[in-house]
Amino acid sequence: MDAMNFLINIVFDLLIIVALLRLWLQLVRADFYNPVSQFVVRATNPLVQPLRRLVPMIGQLDLASLILALLLGTAKILSLSAINGFAISALQIALFAGLSVLAQALDLIFWLVVIRALLSWFSRGYNPMEAILQQLTEPLMAPIRRILPPMGGLDLSAMLLIIGIIFLQRLLGL
Repeated sequence: MDAMNFLINIVFDLLIIVALLRLWLQLVRADFYNPVSQFVVRATNPLVQPLRRLVPMIGQLDLASLILALLLGTAKILSLSAINGFAISALQIALFAGLSVLAQALDLIFWLVVIRALLSWFSRGYNPMEAILQQLTEPLMAPIRRILPPMGGLDLSAMLLIIGIIFLQRLLGL
């Protein structure tokens, strides 16, 4: 039973992350031709395109990708409750699905900031992965840099953002 719970969690969490990445890439207007962007678009198109016919974009907000992430969160909760024999109400399903998507969004931000910080130590010029990480995380790190005074070449914005994410996760109990 525990192995099945693990498998369901991993599969749905990865699918939610890819759906959230698509939403985030569009919000920050990341390079569409980057290999990472191309992977995310191709991986999500079979599920997002049918939703997009029903739910249009609102400005830069891709509601179809957001709804896809929430539907995947709902499917995850329903699968876990069916496997474990729990009976839960529709309100609980919606709440847990939303919390699951929020938890994955915070984890995604956390890991992208950590990876970007680590890559900055070893950077040797242009790299498509580093470019997409910069495009995704810079809108979150730039406001912190504006508040922090210069620290002699050290960029503490990543560390403060990571601390903020961990605080928010603990505050919400995620």
